[in-house]
Amino acid sequence: MTPTSTNLPISGARLWDSLMEMARIGGTAKGGCNRQTLTAQDGEGRHLLAAWARAAGCTLSVDRLGNMALRREGSDPARKPVAFGSHLDTQPTGGKFDGVLGVLAGLEIMRALHEAGATTRAPLLLINWTNEEGARFAPPMMGSAGAMGILTEAEILAKTDPDGAVFGQALDAIGWRGTADPAALADCAAYFELHIEQGRLLEDGGHDLGIVTHALAQRWYEVTVTGEEAHGGSPMAHRRDALMGAAWLISAVEEIALSAIAPDGEPGRGTVGQVSVYPSSRNVTPSRVWFSVDTRHGDPAQLDLMGTRLRARAAEIAEARHLTIDVADFWHSPLTRFDPALIGRCEAAATMRGLNWRYIPTGIGHDAVYVARRVPTVMLFTPCHDGLSHHEAESITPAWAEAGLLVLADAVIAAANEE
Repeated sequence: MTPTSTNLPISGARLWDSLMEMARIGGTAKGGCNRQTLTAQDGEGRHLLAAWARAAGCTLSVDRLGNMALRREGSDPARKPVAFGSHLDTQPTGGKFDGVLGVLAGLEIMRALHEAGATTRAPLLLINWTNEEGARFAPPMMGSAGAMGILTEAEILAKTDPDGAVFGQALDAIGWRGTADPAALADCAAYFELHIEQGRLLEDGGHDLGIVTHALAQRWYEVTVTGEEAHGGSPMAHRRDALMGAAWLISAVEEIALSAIAPDGEPGRGTVGQVSVYPSSRNVTPSRVWFSVDTRHGDPAQLDLMGTRLRARAAEIAEARHLTIDVADFWHSPLTRFDPALIGRCEAAATMRGLNWRYIPTGIGHDAVYVARRVPTVMLFTPCHDGLSHHEAESITPAWAEAGLLVLADAVIAAANEE
């Protein structure tokens, strides 16, 4: 039969059970997950997903970057597939739902189709992207970046983690380097991604679902402050303390973000997430400090202005404290708008289901943001309690998960059955 979501046995309870079972792989004492990319735990999670998907009638293809593509044929296999998915990898102290919700909701659609003996017109493709998080190997979203031609395979495979492990070798070590061409994943008719919000707009507003209209622009920087070592007992005058200079600039990141106001009143977002101090001795003034800066804004002009102000402030501090400060570009993701037609499909599904939904932007990078450069794409957000994510206490309700699942299924199946 040609399915609609209403004649399929789509089960929110089965999705929830699958989420809880996957969460046991890399489960932490505080109830979260540590299933970092290309670890044994990541490999175990991949095997479980593959087994579940094969039982639901899917065929597995793995590409040279480890991206998993689980395909269910359509009645017209010549049509481009309708794709959906997310990622299984987590942060070191991650939760049960970030990324995993999108993968296992996609799996539930495949299971329901298999159970009903139903076939969509276009093939369906469930994707588990490699290294979305970027926790172990930076930058994030490497699997989708390679597939969409944003990074080359060679540079991804050569990346190293803080302990010196090489990405390609780690991929081989867990047995998940395939032979398929990653670029094949750019040849899709559409891509859908269900994810938790990682913020509290939906929960605070009492919304069941968010339909994501666009992703904020992002620029990341690496800052190196160079001074001179001195004994901790030496006079304060004439010191060239790199850490004191870095502290001034780190403090300025928040000020710069909050003062970058777009015409609609939206401020920027700025984060310093990593700091390294040398020589890191109790009684020596540091001669070198390195830190990361993450800036984001919904107005690209304001984002550029934030970078200009960061560099200007660095120059002022360097002159005042007799330091050298280098602000180097590290990564950029432009403002990305999602596909209006797919947004419309999600609107129709959420309205038909009687859900309280709203439009929402994402300030966070997702594989969908890269995929949108090559494939019509949309994202759906479920609420998450207190906006907590990348945290062991990350939590959602079964009702939120089911609402996201049903709208995802409606929109995916409608797109796959389109004349």
